[in-house]
Amino acid sequence: MRAHWLWITAAAVLSLAGCTGGNPNSKAIMLLVDTSGTYATEFIQAQRIVNYLLGTLESGDSFGVAEINSESFTEKNIVVRATFDSRPTTANAQKRSVLEATQKFVDSLSKGSVNTDITGGLLQALEYVREVKANRKYVLLFSDLQEDLQKKQIRDFPIDFNGVQVIAVNVTKLRTDNIDPREYQVRQEQWKQRVETGGGQWQVVNDLERLQSALL
Repeated sequence: MRAHWLWITAAAVLSLAGCTGGNPNSKAIMLLVDTSGTYATEFIQAQRIVNYLLGTLESGDSFGVAEINSESFTEKNIVVRATFDSRPTTANAQKRSVLEATQKFVDSLSKGSVNTDITGGLLQALEYVREVKANRKYVLLFSDLQEDLQKKQIRDFPIDFNGVQVIAVNVTKLRTDNIDPREYQVRQEQWKQRVETGGGQWQVVNDLERLQSALL
């Protein structure tokens, strides 16, 4: 049932994305939300990020939210997406729809996923931010950065991040990090190398107030 209404809401937002104005500084942002069991208590913070972003995005900007779970490289993981119209009334209606969809998504998550396919989520996000052809492209990775794949999944391959900034937000520490704090830095460094090797830019922002400057 959750997937059904999510698609209805997403379709409604898309139907409102008719005539967008020309914005030479247009941004495309996809927020990837980790819904694994280890990260489930952080969902309310994801809603705060959505609220903040909707207050800063302008006409011609595109925004989407997608879920990182056990199998993330699929359209059904996209919660909502929209390109904001040049008409303020229409753009405000789109933003309200995005806000409602993400709130329902957060409320519907009674338990976390078993596995965490971060790579699949990144691939899905890259498709989106390139598809809308914005001038600046961002993927916000709301995760503890601990990838936990199913045995059948193949994710160890190069990814083209060229022209995309990946910003890890709210990178929480795991219980095992208390035993060996180096693991926390190792996770961040591994993803940094993967993004930069693929031609992208990497940044970690754990303070919401610093997110605005990261998106300039």
